[in-house]
This record gives sequence, C-alpha cells and structure tokens, in this order.
Amino acid sequence: MRKSSKFKVQSLKFGYPITFKFSNFQINKYKLSIIFYPLLIRLLFSYSVFAQEKVIVDEVAAVVGKSIILKSDIESQYMQYTAQAKLTNAAETKCKILEDLLFQKLLLTQAEVDSLTVSDNQVESELDRRLRYFVNQIGSKEKLEEYYGKSMLQIKEEFRPTVKEQLLIQQVQSTITKDVKVSPAEVKTYYRNMPKDSIPLINTEVEISEIVKAPKVSQAEKKEVKNKLEQLRQRIMSGEKFSTMAILYSEDPGSSKNGGELGFVNRGDLVPEFEAIAFSIKEGDISEIIETEYGYHFMQLIERRGDQVNVRHILMSPKPSLSDLEKARNVLDSVATLIKKDSLTFEQAAVKFSDDAESRNNSGIMINPQTGTTKFEMSQIDPTLFYALDKLSVGQVSPVVKMQTDKSKDAYRLVKLKSKSEPHKANLKDDYLFIQNKATQEKQQTVIDEWIKKKIPSIYVDIKTEYLNCAFDHKWNAQVITKTAQLTTHN
Repeated sequence: MRKSSKFKVQSLKFGYPITFKFSNFQINKYKLSIIFYPLLIRLLFSYSVFAQEKVIVDEVAAVVGKSIILKSDIESQYMQYTAQAKLTNAAETKCKILEDLLFQKLLLTQAEVDSLTVSDNQVESELDRRLRYFVNQIGSKEKLEEYYGKSMLQIKEEFRPTVKEQLLIQQVQSTITKDVKVSPAEVKTYYRNMPKDSIPLINTEVEISEIVKAPKVSQAEKKEVKNKLEQLRQRIMSGEKFSTMAILYSEDPGSSKNGGELGFVNRGDLVPEFEAIAFSIKEGDISEIIETEYGYHFMQLIERRGDQVNVRHILMSPKPSLSDLEKARNVLDSVATLIKKDSLTFEQAAVKFSDDAESRNNSGIMINPQTGTTKFEMSQIDPTLFYALDKLSVGQVSPVVKMQTDKSKDAYRLVKLKSKSEPHKANLKDDYLFIQNKATQEKQQTVIDEWIKKKIPSIYVDIKTEYLNCAFDHKWNAQVITKTAQLTTHN
C-alpha cells in the first residue's frame, strides 16, 4: 500500500483546491489551469450549465507533440471565467488560456519522453482527496451530487482522465523546479522591490491547535476481520479467482474495481510492511495476512521489474463500534477538563494525548496543506472546523468536535484558537513565510520560463491561424509563422 493519503508517498501540494478571488481578475501565467482549474472550476461550474447557453462546434485549436487542444477547451474555460467576473478583453483572455494549455501539453509531452507513469491507485487516491474537500465545502456527498447532477461514481469517472494528466504534469513540473530555493536575503530583496501598491492584502488568518483522538478498535473486531480475510485467502488458494474476490470484498476503492491490482509502483512508494512482502514473494504467490495502517490485507505478486512491482491485494479494515467512538469522546472530555483546571496546557496535552502525528509533533499546531504554513484563511477551513472556531476568542478551547481523518475514519478533536489576525498589507515581520512563498514562486517561474524556451524548438507545435496574433509570452507559434511566411513567399 502506498504511504500517507491512500497509498501516496505524501499529500500533493500541487492540485490542492483553493478559493479564487475574482474581484480583481487575472489569469496568472501557467498557474491557474495546471494546478487547479480542471477539477476545481469544472466541479463547481458544470459544463451542462454552459451547454444551455452556447453550443460549441469543436475543432482543433493547436497541437503540441501528440496532444491536441480543442477550441471547446478554450471556449468552455472562458465561459467559466465570465460567469464569475466581468472580462473586458475576450481575445486577450482566450490567448492567455491557450498559452496555459500549450504549457500543459508541453509538460505532458515531456512526461511521455521521460516515460513517467501514474498508477490507477494514485489517480483514485487523488480523486478521493479532492472530492472529500468538495464534500466538506458543500456539506455532504448528497448535496454535491445534487448540485452537479451526477452520482459520485459518475463524477469520478468524468474527472479521472483529467486528474491522471495533472499528476503527470506535476511530476514534470516538480522535476523542473526541485532545486529552486530562496535565501533570507533574497526574500527581503523581493519584498523591498515590490511596488507599494502591489503589496498583497492579507485577509483575516487564524492559527489553530488541535488534539485528535481516534477510537481504538476492539481486539474482537480485529480478530473477526482477520478471520474473514483468511477465509477468502483459503478460497483463493483452493482455486477461486483472486480478482473476483477483490471486486466483491476488498475495501480499497482504488483497486477493488480493477480486481485488486495496484499497477506498477516503485520501491519506496509503499508503506514498509506492505512493501517488504511485495518485494519478497514470487510471481503468482499469495502472501500471508499482514497489518498496515490501513487495515489487514493479503496480496499476490503479478510481476516484478527490478525496483518496480505490480501486485493485487484485498483489504479489510476493522471498524470501531459505537462504544469505541464514545470512549474516544470521553477521553477528550477528560482532557478538556484537565486543561480548564490548568492541570496541563493545551500544548502539553496535544503532545501527550493527540493521535495526529503531524500536529502532535508541532505541539498541536495544525499545518495548512495548501501553503505549508501554520496560518489559515477562514475560506480554507472545512465547515465543521469553521463552526467550532466561529464562537471562540483567541486562547479559548472548543467543545469536543467530531471529524474525519485524512483516511476517512471517524475521530474527535478539541481545537484551540491560537491566534487571529486582522486584514493587513503583507509585511516581513508577520508574513515572512507568505512572502518567502511568493519569492520562491517567482524564482520557480523564471526557471520554468527558461525550460519552455529551450524545449519549444524540439517539440512539434502547430497553432491554428486565428490564434497567430496572440501576444504569447513565449514563441509557441514560431514554427507556424515560419510556415506561413514560406507559403506567402512561395505564392
């Protein structure tokens, strides 16, 4: 099994949904659609809405390598933008959208050159992560399905190819910028060189501490799950088909529909207990039952290629009972009482009692996965946490709140509002990490621009004539202009 969020080595920072502000609308070069638009905007603004307003007759707008960009890709994204902001120059906006898409396709072409792959399980995990975010934002799975007019299964099927492309793009982009770092001196220089009227406004931000208590599953439940798995294992050993059993019984949503198959994964991508078995058994062999952070499983090795393996597995996870959940809640109630009596501080309690390793190691302080900092804008907080914080003053602790972990398991937490800032212009004292991120992004953009400049001449690019007058930042249309000039001269 992959590490962290459903088999992944670590949660991806690219592709994490954010809240866009369209009051001062602009399209940042290469940033918007690569990282966010395919799932964020398409999920929030269904194509069916725009289909009623305008029918797009499709045609090829551009070709990069073996990838095509359709006119509908540009037009549909443009309509999504116009639904949220008043755009004064349609042609310029469409040109910016096209350049963004050209860059995406260039990265996809490079991914093919580098023989990069992503497994079905990686795609499924990323889909689950993003959809959890949207469910939290809109309130429930049913509300999301109602809003979108499709079942969760249909939503996932529609966006699976898009997410797969994004993961490939992220791999290439991460490789290009992996060595980019900024020194403290560069951060200060970056800030001092910012025009006064361009210094960004920082919205209200909060810092939050938490103590998480996950219910402990009873030994009886664990034993029952292991017995069920062993019965399935014996049926397979007796001749029944592994893939059929996986489809019927495995609780891993990413692989069960594929007969339990994970697809080829690299050494180091799997959680240690799972990886040790995957790289030790022979092709066709069926393992004993093993335990990982995800539950209990057994596997069969399909094929090994050096430091890559492809296995199929069946997963079952023990579930906490209502009494197990109540025990976890009672523990936090007792911890809250100790904090109120000043028997220990919230920070001490987090280190001693919290089951969330990331925040526990930070004395309970939560890390914003979108920014990597300890500060959250209120729009970046899921509704259940928002309501818990809404009535708190700085330093106060909430009642016990129910939550779901990143593995979609029920748990409880106490939260403390550690700090809350008022809206202000960014400054080095209060917003150093924010400014550091901005400086890093600018430096990364310079590296990306240089990479594009070097790559374009070696990749086939063909752009439809109607877009040749676009004021691109890069000479994407140089080949086409040359061809056009040759034809004109020839005539």
